[in-house]
Formats: sequence, C-alpha cells, structure tokens
Amino acid sequence: MTISLIGIGIWGWTPDKSWDDLEARYIDDPADMMTVLGNQMHVRDRGPTNALAVILIHGFGSSLHTFEGWSEQLKSDFRVISLDLPGSGLSRPDSNDDYSDERSIALIKDIMDQLGIERATLAGNSIGGRISWRFAGAHLESVDKLVLISPDGFASGGFEYGKAPDIPAMTGIMKYFLPRYLIEANLTPAHGDPSTMTPAMITRYHDLLIGPDTRQAVIDRMAQTVLVDPVPILKTIQVPVLLLWGEKDKLIPASHAKDYLKVLADARTVILPGLGHVPQEEDPARSLEPVRAFLLEQ
Repeated sequence: MTISLIGIGIWGWTPDKSWDDLEARYIDDPADMMTVLGNQMHVRDRGPTNALAVILIHGFGSSLHTFEGWSEQLKSDFRVISLDLPGSGLSRPDSNDDYSDERSIALIKDIMDQLGIERATLAGNSIGGRISWRFAGAHLESVDKLVLISPDGFASGGFEYGKAPDIPAMTGIMKYFLPRYLIEANLTPAHGDPSTMTPAMITRYHDLLIGPDTRQAVIDRMAQTVLVDPVPILKTIQVPVLLLWGEKDKLIPASHAKDYLKVLADARTVILPGLGHVPQEEDPARSLEPVRAFLLEQ
C-alpha cells in the first residue's frame, strides 16, 4: 500500500518550470517585462502610441494570452495594453505577497503613468472585470469607458462582503500535484463549446501555472479575495459601460447582468449565443464585434 501511494505521488508530482523556459515559449519581446511598484510584470504595449488606449485585464488563473485574438485585431486602430497580474502568466509573484484589489489598482495606475497614458478604456474578464470597475471607482478621471466581460464582484456562494473566503486545506496539494488533465477539466466549464479548447491552449494554461512560486501566488490570491459591496462604487461610475456575457456562462451566469444594470448610470448588455465565460478566447472575432463598435462610439 505504501509503495502504491509513493508511486502515485511520483507519477502526479508536477515540478516548476523555470522562468527561462517559460519566457522562451511565451514572451514576444524581452522588453515586455517591466518593473511596476517593485514587481516584475509582463506588459505588452501594442499599436500607435497616440491612439485611444485600451487596457485588457485577464481573469483568475489566466494570462494576457486570453486576449491575444482581440489584441491582434485592435492594435491597428488602438493602443492596446495587456498585462499579466502578479503571480499570473509571466509576471512574477507579488513582491509584497499582496494580491488584493487595491494592490492591482495601484499596479495598473503605475503602468499607465509609466507609459504616459492619462485615460484609457479598461476591459476585464471575470476578476479582471471586478478590478476594472473598482479601478474606475478609484480613478474615474483616468477611465474613458469600461468593457466588463462576465465580471465578478457581487456576493455569491462562498464569497461574502468584507470576509476572506475559506480555502480548503486540500488546495495546497496543487503546489505539488497539478497534472495537465486537471487544467483541462477546470477549463472545460468555462467554454460554451469545449471543442474550441486546443491542445496548445491547455498546455499554455498548464505551463503558466507552474512557474516558480506561481501556484502559491494563486492560492494567496484566492485567500486574499475580500469582496466589497459593489453598489456604492458602481453608482459613482458615469462613463459608458458595455457588459459582455456568454450565453452559456456556467461560472457567472449572464443573468447577473441585471445586478449591474440596476445601478450603473450608462450601461448596456450584449449576450453572445453559444459562448461561455471567456468569450474573448473562445471566439475572438465574434466577441470583439460589439466591443469594437462600442469603442468607436463618440
């Protein structure tokens, strides 16, 4: 019995990949690594520097690559900034071990300041959506518009306002055991059509979750998630907001759009038939159509 357990442990053990290995596979340009408030962050700046700026913020366990289809189509007309949050993608774990929304807001503002961007449209998916509307609440003078893609933020099962969630002790096993098939199993519910999940996509997600100390950062981000009541913040946001949702979103259903519509001053919703929680990755061309039209509105 002991020998069998040891064998399972060895078979399932998932060592870290080195940063050199990961950057060789997933970085476009070494210059895309920049220092932001003491953090080494992966930040891509594409398109004309004098064009309207769009900042793309990924969701939990993801990376800027989830927006690659959008970036490629937008960069001819917009300045497109995409980034890996600390402890995600190629960004190193946070230098202060701080994964709060307040820290994310400060990092984005510093990126804007370093790049000379006074105002931008923020487009965020899932927790990236929550960070986007919270950024607008803190720095409304720096925001032109918001695109909230299946945004997180309202209380739900396991997440109460003002209280950190209870993280099961078993979650810590992922630091040692995170085979590729578990990543595929967790990605599947995020897609309306799982056949859009290519082997290369699954491998990328897996690779970028096993960078040095990345798994601990993922656990820390979960443990430090403390939701605040969105309503007072959302009521202060006067800029136009596009709520973009996949019809088949199983993680944050499209019915949640009504919570935002009740309190936002200028918001509209687009529901994308057949798509799930990450429409920008599942079908970049179709999901970008309403976004491009929204961005071009005067």
